[in-house]
Amino acid sequence: MKQRYSQHTLENFCKALLMAVEVPAAEALIVSSILVDTSLEGVDTHGISRLPIYLSRILNGRINPKPSIQKNLNDAIASVDGDNGLGQLVAYRSMALAIELAKEYGLGFVTVKNSNHFGAASTYCKMAAQERMIGQAYTNSTSGIPPWGGKSPYFGTNPISFGFPNGDQPIVIDMSSSTVARGNIILAAKEGRSIPEGWAINKDGNSTADAKEALQGAVLPVGGAKGYALALAVEVMSGIISGSAYGTHVGWIYDDSLEPVNIGHSFFALDISRLMPFEDYAQRMTDMIGEIRDVPRADGADAIRIPGERRQSIAEERKKNGIPINDGLFQELNELATKFGLSILE
Repeated sequence: MKQRYSQHTLENFCKALLMAVEVPAAEALIVSSILVDTSLEGVDTHGISRLPIYLSRILNGRINPKPSIQKNLNDAIASVDGDNGLGQLVAYRSMALAIELAKEYGLGFVTVKNSNHFGAASTYCKMAAQERMIGQAYTNSTSGIPPWGGKSPYFGTNPISFGFPNGDQPIVIDMSSSTVARGNIILAAKEGRSIPEGWAINKDGNSTADAKEALQGAVLPVGGAKGYALALAVEVMSGIISGSAYGTHVGWIYDDSLEPVNIGHSFFALDISRLMPFEDYAQRMTDMIGEIRDVPRADGADAIRIPGERRQSIAEERKKNGIPINDGLFQELNELATKFGLSILE
């Protein structure tokens, strides 16, 4: 059975947990808001479900709760050192910097090193879209998918995301280089569920439906060799040019190491008004979306949807009925709250 809670209740609860492990209040608010917003949109694998591992790694010293985030500016380009802070905080500050640079130069590009898992890449692209800018985000991650022709993981699931202004509902594209985000397999293993065939291989290179075996093996690249090529491109954009770890050198937050994982990111923000009046852009987008929806539907299709619409639909439902928290996560969060002497979720 799943309990449901309002966005406000969960933000306050998550913020309190983060502050209990010495994350400053302002930073805890940023991180908790991002986590809850991600769950609000139905991306449960990258939202609140990640909070317990973040807290655990702050407590054992693997994540810095009070990072001194440094930036080095070179006109429209900047590099950021996240000082091993929470990924959501580092990424939020970095995209905000990209937006700031785009307001001055028309385009802002920021690379990031010494960061951690930052949740859903779409979060940061939405930030740009809300400023009438096109946003783009890359991140590498723990080795999860093999190079094409190999059976051992080298690249992370390496997502890429875009955000395009579109009235009140930006068009958001967020996709990993793998057939599925690894978070789906982590959550399935946690809940004792199997996974579909074709998602992953075991350590021997054979297809598996066992989530735990998959975590010991590799997730398959989306579209075969094309997904491998995309993963390599994201690795360059987020790992190589940022100076962070890359490939198998990226740590995994779920193992017993105490070393920083040193994930890398990069963020683009593009001021559309430097290309054309924003009103012209908005009208062209409206026209294109109308034409897309007018395309005759394939047999069995109930609608032609624009990327990001499904998330928005889930968010509207959850705003009304609450965000669901499954029993396992409910217990885990309340155990942490009790440990820190905080009020539990009822």
